[in-house]
Amino acid sequence: MLSGGGQALTAAERVAWLRLIRSDNVGPVTFRQLLSRFGSAAAAIEALPELSRKAGRGVTVTPQAKAEDEIAGLERYGARLVAQSEPDYPPHLHHIPAAPPLITMAGGERLDWQRTVGIVGARNASTAGVKMTRLLATDLGERGYTVVSGLARGIDTAAHRASLSTGTIAVLAGGFDKIYPDENIPLAHDILDNGGALLTEMPLGWEPRARDFPRRNRLVSGLSLGIVVVEAAKRSGSLITARLALEQNRDVFAVPGSPLDPRAEGGNALIQQGRG
Repeated sequence: MLSGGGQALTAAERVAWLRLIRSDNVGPVTFRQLLSRFGSAAAAIEALPELSRKAGRGVTVTPQAKAEDEIAGLERYGARLVAQSEPDYPPHLHHIPAAPPLITMAGGERLDWQRTVGIVGARNASTAGVKMTRLLATDLGERGYTVVSGLARGIDTAAHRASLSTGTIAVLAGGFDKIYPDENIPLAHDILDNGGALLTEMPLGWEPRARDFPRRNRLVSGLSLGIVVVEAAKRSGSLITARLALEQNRDVFAVPGSPLDPRAEGGNALIQQGRG
């Protein structure tokens, strides 16, 4: 059940939005500044070469044909581009810093996007951690919450699998056609087959790099009312997600673990600091 304000973009507007956000040095903040200044993505694209000339640096604007090819490619995958101005943009994402102007989505039409909880944790999860994740995800799903996670190995995988029947959202670090890790491609199909959703802000064909995972994590927390950390080392992506959640004014919860297990150090630290 997606909800929000605004109106759907026209086909031409969607192409222009995609061209602008895929252009060099145009991130979410710059995109919004350009849209506010020039009134439309098409007008901003026309102004970019002169703006870049005055700034003393070149800029490559994404060609229209390339944007049209990406849209056509997404359609072949059953995916769609959703703009922040449109009614079906995930509601909680509106309220995070640097929210993506465009996201790629597949599925999710019947999910409750208002009642969402993220579950994150270690890739090399313990047996106990996986069991706890399954219990939490199952219980949350039965109480009407949609479970959000990042489709990684370990805790993420357990969270998605346990909430397949009740609703889950997987946020990808790469393009829609570059699901990582490869072993979770069948899980991604299962999520869609059961009415869940896949979501990314990255272009079609984008291979995820190390820097893309924190970007993904901000969307996992941004989509959620709160985040549950099941297992996390002291320096881990899960703690990055917890920090981002706090910055986004989300609730953060942590499952305590053995003080002898390095995978529990991060979650235990959150509890000691009063953040979980």
